[in-house]
Amino acid sequence: MAEKELPIGIQDFPSLIAENYLYVDKTEYYHRLITKGKYYFLSRPRRFGKSLLISTLKAIFEGKRDLFEGLWIQDKIAWEPRPVILLDFTQISKRAIDLEEGIRLELVRNAQTYGVELTEGTNAGRLVQLIKLLSKEKQVAILVDEYDKPMIDNIDDLSMVNKNRQTLKDMYSVIKGNDEHIAFFMLTGVSKFSQVSIFSDLNNLYDITVDKEFAGMLGYTQQELNTSFAGRLAALAAETQTSHLDLMARIKESYNGYSWDGVTFVYNPFSILNLLRKQSFQDYWFATGTPTFLMKLIKQAEYSAFDFENKEVLSQSFNTFDIPNIDIHSLLFQTGYLTIKKIDDQKQTLTLDFPNKEVSNAFSFHLLAEFAEKRQGAIGSLLLQMNERLQNGEVDGFMESVSALFEDIAYPIHPSKGSSIGNMEKYYHSLFYLALRLLGYNIQAEVFTSKGRIDAVITTERYVYVVEFKLGDAASAMAQIKDRRYHVKYLGTRKKIVLLGIGFDVVTRNVGDFLVEEV
Repeated sequence: MAEKELPIGIQDFPSLIAENYLYVDKTEYYHRLITKGKYYFLSRPRRFGKSLLISTLKAIFEGKRDLFEGLWIQDKIAWEPRPVILLDFTQISKRAIDLEEGIRLELVRNAQTYGVELTEGTNAGRLVQLIKLLSKEKQVAILVDEYDKPMIDNIDDLSMVNKNRQTLKDMYSVIKGNDEHIAFFMLTGVSKFSQVSIFSDLNNLYDITVDKEFAGMLGYTQQELNTSFAGRLAALAAETQTSHLDLMARIKESYNGYSWDGVTFVYNPFSILNLLRKQSFQDYWFATGTPTFLMKLIKQAEYSAFDFENKEVLSQSFNTFDIPNIDIHSLLFQTGYLTIKKIDDQKQTLTLDFPNKEVSNAFSFHLLAEFAEKRQGAIGSLLLQMNERLQNGEVDGFMESVSALFEDIAYPIHPSKGSSIGNMEKYYHSLFYLALRLLGYNIQAEVFTSKGRIDAVITTERYVYVVEFKLGDAASAMAQIKDRRYHVKYLGTRKKIVLLGIGFDVVTRNVGDFLVEEV
């Protein structure tokens, strides 16, 4: 029997089933939602299946049992249809009108579906009227998809964010007062905004974002990948001439690693579907939404590359998302660039890191381009040049490429404004680290030894480069390598060991000089 088509970009559950696309059965989770609670909030990054979740719930509440043949939930509920109000902000935001009018049209569309007319003059009034008209026989289900899109789309325009926030505040304030007419309410989005009144007026919302019971509800678990895509994985192994074990290890490294409880890890569904369709490893998820605003924000706030890896933060800081006081780690977590690797309940902390190689590499590339103020094509050419010279042991040529990379990079705060030498050193060190990591080398930053901490160790097929950075002269950097015998632990590698001391010039803000010695 021929394999079902992959549902890339298909977010409508009835269409997915009717057109015989592959569906990874998540209905056991949906049964838990329906039977264990009433008011929910769920945050997940873009391209993780939130819209398909909402569409599937809509079909369940509408009693469309025929669509669920063979799925877990088929014989678990009574399938009694009830009215459904769907507010889809992905569609509202597409309209070239203001938010107020977009919501009005969405409410009118819902009313027309059930043959009723709305006569109230405000969106809050229309929503209450719609709820009461539709709930005369059975309570309604209300499903809100991507509630925060009007704010996310304008995140760098504070006045528009505030205007849209007030619009949503006015509408959502009526939900709790109509509890008797509502059977189920679910709100999805990317972020949980602290100042949107739905989280004060709707204080009965149960936030399942980091709930262990629903950690695998979106995205593909390892078991789901193995069972639902077995044939296509075998085809990919044949196409790439890779063993099954090696292929699965590469897929896991590239696209797995997302977690909202630190225990259950899932694959990015968008990346997996595109990988199996195109049979090629690429940065699929990242490419659909380059985070230009994020890169500018990181640059302005003077973060370095080391501020986003294996970062421990307080759990409380992730309860809300506040504009204009944006916590960068909270923002990166909620938008999917960082994920939870570990939760420490005793310390009440989360350990955050990049979920996988796809996100880490793409994020590093865009961040490097933003700091270097160069076109991405120019960055790519320099990286290729650096790669070739490192492989061949051409240290002079390699440092020439590094100088070209740093040519347009300026530390964001001049030393005279209070920036410490240590911070500047860390800043340039982090950019060097970003560049080397993008080349795919085994580059270790701040490697501990018995006598100190090595700034960087780069391992290629033939060489081990032991690197020390100093803001000032290269001689002091080289002296530190030798005095603390940083290179000794690598003498048994049977590779040429190259000591590289780099001095950054405070005035030119580039490589001032460097010293090289081969052991």
